[in-house]
Amino acid sequence: MKFGLCCDHAGYLLKEQVKKLLTEKGYEYVDFGTYSEERADYPDFAHLLGKAIDAQELPMGIAICGSGNGISMALNKHRGVRAALCWQEELAALARAHNDANVLSLPARFISFEEAEKIVNAFLSTDFEGGRHEARIAKIPLC
Repeated sequence: MKFGLCCDHAGYLLKEQVKKLLTEKGYEYVDFGTYSEERADYPDFAHLLGKAIDAQELPMGIAICGSGNGISMALNKHRGVRAALCWQEELAALARAHNDANVLSLPARFISFEEAEKIVNAFLSTDFEGGRHEARIAKIPLC
C-alpha cells in the first residue's frame, strides 16, 4: 500500500520520522511536503493530499501539524477524506475500526515519536469493521 504524507513546519520533524517507520515496514509513500521547518501553511499541503485521495490516486495518508487540528480541518473539506486526529493508540484503532478513517492526523507538539509510532502502528494494523458503521459513514458527506 502507498500512503500520502503531508505536514506544516511544526510537523516536519515528526513526518521525517514517520517516513522512516513506513520505509522499515515496507510501505511506499508520496511526500506532499512541507520539506523543512521553515514556516508553512498547513492547508497548502493538506489540499494536495486531499486531492490525491479524492482522485483515488492514494487510498490513505498521514498528516501532521502542531496540534493536528488545522490540518484535519483542511483535509476533511475533501469529499473522499475522513481524517481523524489521534493522540493515543486506541483512538487510532477506533478511527479505523468504526469510522473507516483514511487519514491519520497527528499533533506533533503534543506527542513523542514513541507515542506516534504506536499510533501509526495501530492505524496501519486495524481494519474497518463495516456492519453498523457503514450506514453512519455514508451519512458524512453533505453533497
